[in-house]
Amino acid sequence: MRKVAVALLAGLCLLQAQAGTAPWWRWESQVDGRLVCSQWSPGEGWKRFAGPYDNGGCRDR
Repeated sequence: MRKVAVALLAGLCLLQAQAGTAPWWRWESQVDGRLVCSQWSPGEGWKRFAGPYDNGGCRDR
């Protein structure tokens, strides 16, 4: 009986550990105006241009 209780508790903990994906953003270069799609900033010199999106193509469904 104790093994069943431990297994149920472990299963409930795993259900709580689900994580969603990070949103995608379209980023604009402050140097030459290029646009890229990324979940995180490409670095210095980039600002958010549009978003958030739920896909890597930065397109609305």
